Amino acid sequence: MSQLMFPLDNVRLERDGSLTDRALRVLSVQPLPSVEVAHRVLGITGGAGAAAAAVFTLLGGDARFTVDAQGVWSVASAPVARPRRADAGTDEAEPAGPVRLLRDERWVVVDVETTGGTPTRGHRVTEVAAVRVEGGRIADTYCTLVNPERPIPGMITSLTGISNTMVADQPRFAQVARDVSSALEGCVFVAHNAAFDWRFVSHELSLATGMTLSGRQLCTVRLSRRLLPQLPSRSLDGLAHWFGLEVEHRHRALDDAVATAKVLLRLLDMLEDQGVTDWDGLQGMLRKRKPRASRKRRAKPQSMEVA
Repeated sequence: MSQLMFPLDNVRLERDGSLTDRALRVLSVQPLPSVEVAHRVLGITGGAGAAAAAVFTLLGGDARFTVDAQGVWSVASAPVARPRRADAGTDEAEPAGPVRLLRDERWVVVDVETTGGTPTRGHRVTEVAAVRVEGGRIADTYCTLVNPERPIPGMITSLTGISNTMVADQPRFAQVARDVSSALEGCVFVAHNAAFDWRFVSHELSLATGMTLSGRQLCTVRLSRRLLPQLPSRSLDGLAHWFGLEVEHRHRALDDAVATAKVLLRLLDMLEDQGVTDWDGLQGMLRKRKPRASRKRRAKPQSMEVA
């Protein structure tokens, strides 16, 4: 994949700083609930209560952050003085900049296979794939096996087909870190359960380079829940079946990433049909709370005296 100029809010590598600096970078892209802030900033994967307590301890006393009644954190907005033209009236609004449409975004769909569920317990990447989507089509792909520098459990091998023998002579992540970062830079990071893939890729890049990922993310699980609430499952298999897509080798990084990229394109078409055409509109839709289903009151028996 060639190096391209890219907007600052798309994926890039940044030096690890303090936790609050990392929180500023993450939340400047979009507001997030406490559980997601705990995942991305603190590396906590526990329950909602523990996540909320940890995030509040870190950010609660910092005036740069705000949290709403639903526990969604954001960067506190500050008034910005903008120069006015000499001939402009006091009530004249500044012209808005051009809006980037979703169909014009550059997306990179990522999938990783790993030795286990979380990098905080020492698990590592065994395979990583990145599929770039531009102009409504798959434009480029990248995939490599990775030597995780630790044994692959048998249950993982039975799921993915990736064995210790297969990765023994493969490059370590540090040897492919430059290629991986080049595949991601300048795009919106997309994955099916994006928090999982983001944590592993960011952790591996941090170990290899001392840099961590920053930028926008989109989770196709979360998006499909909004757009396809009628489906009993929004797993990759369930969505592939719904859209009539074939996944040749399930639980292998490239095939799963290609399938997710095709799902993404279908979901983007659905968004456009619903009038959601830009990133702000997409985020607004994802943050919108679902209406609670009304419960029908059960008819209570009445005594003859009341009847």
